Amino acid sequence: MEEKVRLSDIASELGLSTAAVSYVLHGKTGMVSEKTAVRVRRALEERGYLPRAAEVLLAENPAKIVGVVINAHEKYETKILEDAFIASALNALSAETAGRGLQMMVRAVNALDEIVSFATMWNLEGLVLIGFCSADYGRLRESVRVPFAVYDACGVAAERVCAVNINDRHGGFQVGEYFRLCGHRRALCLSDNDTDMDLERWKGFQEGFGSGAEFMMIPMIKAERMAFYGEKLQEIRSFTAVFAVSDYYAVDFIHFLQGSGVAIPDQISVAGFDDTPLCGLVYPSLTSVRQDNAVRARTALDAIAKMRAGEPVEPVVTLSTSLVIRDSTGNCQADGS
Repeated sequence: MEEKVRLSDIASELGLSTAAVSYVLHGKTGMVSEKTAVRVRRALEERGYLPRAAEVLLAENPAKIVGVVINAHEKYETKILEDAFIASALNALSAETAGRGLQMMVRAVNALDEIVSFATMWNLEGLVLIGFCSADYGRLRESVRVPFAVYDACGVAAERVCAVNINDRHGGFQVGEYFRLCGHRRALCLSDNDTDMDLERWKGFQEGFGSGAEFMMIPMIKAERMAFYGEKLQEIRSFTAVFAVSDYYAVDFIHFLQGSGVAIPDQISVAGFDDTPLCGLVYPSLTSVRQDNAVRARTALDAIAKMRAGEPVEPVVTLSTSLVIRDSTGNCQADGS
């Protein structure tokens, strides 16, 4: 029987105290230098060290584990797992991992070091990362040795990383073109940022709609966003069509408009992005850009399996989108005044 690796053995090999190694293992990297933290993480992975909790889980559940890590960004206000897009993505990943005889372990984190600690503490087949910035992945690649697939990453060029993106630009283009063909002459795009996938959605929308498209940056926090809409109501009323870069933002914008006496779609048409279950829970039902989460999950896990086997993978895979037209949009009937 192979002798179990102890934390003290790794500490001795690196010339460190057991406490220092333990700090890194449990994500308390502020207690040691970054250089030391990287050395410890590599040693833990190379030696296959597993904490007691991981040993027990693996003994009881022989299936291999895929970690799914989600960025618990402040805009979700501590309710990240309740977000319709995240829930839909997790549902698809759960079905795909189960179909492959894998276990799925989910973590919502606030900092990159938490991902590194998670990957170090469990004997993972790979990671699926959702909601992080492109700049994060290079740093993670230096600290996490297991392969990972990422959702919505631009410009990834790191070894054993596969970005599984959707065609955000074409999705935005489809909405813009549809609004233009419906006779709208002024249309607004709502987003809380102008980078990465949201920027692509806005650019596509602008290309599809033409010169009458405008962009409005909105607050991330809901209470602040509703107050912002109230301040901007007169300006908002000058548009006859609005594209929100997510269903979440589209739905709460619809609620704001309805509370302000604006008829949808008679006065303002509203479209979202992602085609989550929210689309059918709001009235009128929401027009949205559909992405296939089942295909995305399958693509991500295929990439991880290939990377585990040492096979080459495309660094970026881009999946198609389609526009699903529902009752929240229609031909222009208002003059925008």
